[in-house]
Amino acid sequence: MEIGCAMHLTQPWGPALTALIEIEHLTKRLGGFTAVDDVTFSVARGEVVGFLGPNGAGKSTTMRMLAGFMPPSAGTARICGADVAEEPVRAKRSLGFLPEGAPTYPEMTVAAFLGFTARIRGYHGAERTRRVARAMERTQLEGVRLQPIETLSKGFKRRVGLAQALLHEPPVLVLDEPTDGLDPNQKHEVRALIRDLAPDRAIIISTHILEEVGAVCTRAIIIARGRVVVDAPPSVLEQTGRSLEEVFRALTTERPA
Repeated sequence: MEIGCAMHLTQPWGPALTALIEIEHLTKRLGGFTAVDDVTFSVARGEVVGFLGPNGAGKSTTMRMLAGFMPPSAGTARICGADVAEEPVRAKRSLGFLPEGAPTYPEMTVAAFLGFTARIRGYHGAERTRRVARAMERTQLEGVRLQPIETLSKGFKRRVGLAQALLHEPPVLVLDEPTDGLDPNQKHEVRALIRDLAPDRAIIISTHILEEVGAVCTRAIIIARGRVVVDAPPSVLEQTGRSLEEVFRALTTERPA
């Protein structure tokens, strides 16, 4: 399936690619504290970007601004060319968002919640049924489809959140800790799904799991104290002779100048 959106960027390590996510000088101030400080980067079609940083670095705040859940203090975020602040409906049509905690209606069954989400997205009848079934198949939820969400394990709840993000086949996915709470087999399945989805999409994954970056990501962006401190493929970072964990620690534990 060809998923539309045009615009281009050139990265120093590759040819011109179609940019589906553009973040320019994004800043968020909370009182006297700057949570996100002049962040700029783009994500192309076919890229899976690992968005890394210690707790409090500004990862989730950046992702919430990109998803339109939090207004920026300055700067812009665009999804498929649509400014998230100025054209929120157009931008969100192209976005699948898995937030931290993945809020749901806990008393609903998995099938009812996904059906409700599909109706909100504008799908009805056979098309709604097809999309719900496809999302459950992709996230392996068929076995708990009639179970209330509140009775599920943390890992299954995470997969319900991922399923709702995939329902409308969006060209952009923003996933905050997508494998949080999953066992090793489930993590493997979700990573395989992300690799399968990647060729026609731009995907950002916020994660604390460095092995996940090596497993599925084509780029790693590390943020510390609200600022991007590195943006490069994992293979390039590891050419320094240090592991990705060593690079991460060196960049995120340095004292600010």
